[in-house]
Amino acid sequence: MEKNNSAYGVVTKNAPLSGGVAAENVRFMTKVYLWMTSGLCVSGALAYIIGNDPDLAEMIVYNRAIFYGLIFAQFGAVFFLSFAIQRINSWVAAMVFLLYAALTGATLSTVFMIYTKDSIVSIFGLTAFSFAGLSGFGYVTKRDLGPVGSFCVMGLWGMVGYGLLSLFFPGMMSGVANQVYSLVGVIVFSGLTAYDTQKIKEMNIIGNEGTDEDRKEAIFGALTLYLDFINLFLSLLRLFGRRK
Repeated sequence: MEKNNSAYGVVTKNAPLSGGVAAENVRFMTKVYLWMTSGLCVSGALAYIIGNDPDLAEMIVYNRAIFYGLIFAQFGAVFFLSFAIQRINSWVAAMVFLLYAALTGATLSTVFMIYTKDSIVSIFGLTAFSFAGLSGFGYVTKRDLGPVGSFCVMGLWGMVGYGLLSLFFPGMMSGVANQVYSLVGVIVFSGLTAYDTQKIKEMNIIGNEGTDEDRKEAIFGALTLYLDFINLFLSLLRLFGRRK
């Protein structure tokens, strides 16, 4: 029996995993995690370089054109990969993903102006351990995490709406409201990490290992988990980070 249950738009087989299929899934997820880690390394390196150069960091923060240009370019890269992933080759997908990671690193550099370096490092470590546990659970569990994913997606849209309103009413992000918003973010992106991992594993097409399609699946999965990691990190940083 087959079912189309992937955001990538591919068909997976609803059958028990044999040893060979399980091994292929492991190799596929390894590629996903390697691509995700590559993106995080690009973002982290660029954020550190810019964050430790006061002139560059202030240029991003105080020059609205540059700041919002980076934000819109990030959205553009994500939308491009989401809607064009099946029409482009894996090399283009890889370049767009790494470009997105670089743009994100540039905007993340601003956290070095707000939080202490020790705090950023410790929260990053906490995020990495939490992500590993949550993603591992999503990979090995036999329970359908669809309901968890649906709940978290609704929570995510609520956060997006609240965040947009706060641009016009900054007071909405002050004091306790900011703490609650950050706590909701931790819950939402924790759930999404487990759910997305399960979904990405199911997205793998058994038998196309080594093909261009297989590489694109891995890159698209990496982008999804990368977004979960970054947003979980930012939520934890807002909640527990020590400000300068």
